[in-house]
Amino acid sequence: MMSCNTYSEIRMLRDHYMNNGKLNHVELNKFHDHIMHQVVSLSVARISKKLGASPSLFSFFVMGSAGRFEQAVWSDQDHGIVYEDNGEDAQEYFLTLGKEISEGLSQAGYAFCDGGVMASNPLWCRSRTTWKQQLDDWVSETSWESIRHLLIFIDGRPIYGEGSYIDELKRLVYKSVRNENMLHRLLDNTMHVKKGVGFLGQLLVETHGKYTGSLNIKEKAVLPYVNAARLLALKGDILENSTLLRLKHLPEKIMAVRDRSLYEQQFLRLMEYRLSMGNHKDYDSGHYLAVDSLTKEQKDVLKEIIKNAAHLYQLARRQIEKDD
Repeated sequence: MMSCNTYSEIRMLRDHYMNNGKLNHVELNKFHDHIMHQVVSLSVARISKKLGASPSLFSFFVMGSAGRFEQAVWSDQDHGIVYEDNGEDAQEYFLTLGKEISEGLSQAGYAFCDGGVMASNPLWCRSRTTWKQQLDDWVSETSWESIRHLLIFIDGRPIYGEGSYIDELKRLVYKSVRNENMLHRLLDNTMHVKKGVGFLGQLLVETHGKYTGSLNIKEKAVLPYVNAARLLALKGDILENSTLLRLKHLPEKIMAVRDRSLYEQQFLRLMEYRLSMGNHKDYDSGHYLAVDSLTKEQKDVLKEIIKNAAHLYQLARRQIEKDD
């Protein structure tokens, strides 16, 4: 695949493949990785030319759906930087790099994160030492926001630089979660699951607003799988990032092989439904499916996927609550 010299060229490459390629879920996310890596490489070259070579080794990592290898056609930014300790000059350098990367990703078609989860934010651009302290603080605090930040970080995945830094930090988080018996607090943070299928077996669609008549597939299908698999991975000490791999590697004592296979198949089918049947006009529209455009068979499959998402989440809840 071609290498680009400007962010606008990267955007043209992205648009060309999105418009002309018949991508499945895995191919789509490999392509996102390629685009993001191109942006970061170009940003590093620009900042090196402007400020000199990087003062230390570092890792650029993605979180959210990118971290889980679960992006749709459009995606916003969720990323951070961890660098070797090297004083205040290093912090200034890497924040400048983080801002350049954020701007480059924006120009390449990835919207800025509304919550500021980007390497341009000092909260998400830190040395190894201050990252360890920040993660310890999030573990010890009881606020909803600190738990949310911890859950976001757990999905982190390196795509440029020293990947071992993220692995090291994630191992510390997993150890802290076990030592502090935090799974209940993490469960409480993600416990609200919006119902997707009604008592009469109907898909519960939006009843007002821009997406009236459409099913919010993110809230009612994707997130229950994602949140349940993350909690079970923490319980099973599984460092994988993607929902599929988290399910695949669950030990028998947590979930039987037959059940793991079922949930893997259901989630992968959900990802393919989202990709093939969604309206990917922009980031928000990618979260909705127009129910009237689906066949009866497709609706039935979707209902089964949503019901199994709820079952998986209840299983995760039971696994965690039984530790009391």
